[in-house]
Amino acid sequence: MDGFCRLVEWLLLQNGLGDVSIYVRSRRELPGYFRPTKDWDMIVVHEGYLIAAVEFKSQRGPSFGNNLNNRAEEAVGTATDLWTAFREGAYGKDRPRPWLGWVMLLEECPASMRPVAVAEPHFKVFPEFRGATYSQRYEILLRKLVAEKLYDSAAFLTSTEEGGPRGEFKEPAADLAMKRLLASLAGHRGVLT
Repeated sequence: MDGFCRLVEWLLLQNGLGDVSIYVRSRRELPGYFRPTKDWDMIVVHEGYLIAAVEFKSQRGPSFGNNLNNRAEEAVGTATDLWTAFREGAYGKDRPRPWLGWVMLLEECPASMRPVAVAEPHFKVFPEFRGATYSQRYEILLRKLVAEKLYDSAAFLTSTEEGGPRGEFKEPAADLAMKRLLASLAGHRGVLT
């Protein structure tokens, strides 16, 4: 994920944001509402404003189901915590809304690409989950995070165990491509300059 993190950092620098404002190795803690702080993978602070916060996550086998559920809870909880803290003035009063992004890299393998059954002992699950692979479930999750305005943009990438270390990856869904996430971030940054 370091390469994707560097790509986002490069984009910000190309848009005139000095690297002293981009935190990727240290000083990435932001106040929360439900917890004291959250250590993000990348934050951008400029002239006292929180401009952006981005999470870069990856998952490889074998426990795709448990890990996907944990990632979903983490993504929803992290955004809810930040937005509530923002509402309560944790990042200053009368500040522009920051931009939030989520980048997910999933191991492409038979276990992540085959349909998964759902348990429906009492109520029916939403139809989009029936017959969906873990890869498709990540797409559903990321689309819903953006649709519900918990995140401004999300990118979904897959890579094989062999291809990942060589920098090879796929973008299974055009609406969740890295280029779209970068364009969204660059557009947000442009509003603030």
